[in-house]
Amino acid sequence: MADVRETGLALDPRYDAAGLITACVTDAGSGALLMVAHMNAQALQLTLDTGEVHFWSRSRKSLWKKGESSGNVLKLVELRIDCDQDAVWVMASPAGPTCHTGASSCFYRRVASDGSLERIA
Repeated sequence: MADVRETGLALDPRYDAAGLITACVTDAGSGALLMVAHMNAQALQLTLDTGEVHFWSRSRKSLWKKGESSGNVLKLVELRIDCDQDAVWVMASPAGPTCHTGASSCFYRRVASDGSLERIA
């Protein structure tokens, strides 16, 4: 029997033991994968309320708005939640590079069959 969380239309995120869900961010225009981060309930609500994407920083243990210091904010275009509501897909319009390294995406390296890395963007 299906769980109402999995089949219903009520937003009911299933946060992990640390109070987080995974957030996969793609460029709403190109479909490119930009980054993967985490959201707590406050970050998710702020994202919905403001239209600018917020996350929870596990390393800093604090809330942060993407682009708060760089100006490279992510404007929310669409938000989807997966079947068991433990991950979200954020489709956003980036105002500049998404990665803190200055790359357009955090996924700018490919892993070769020998385990070495090669830069692709």
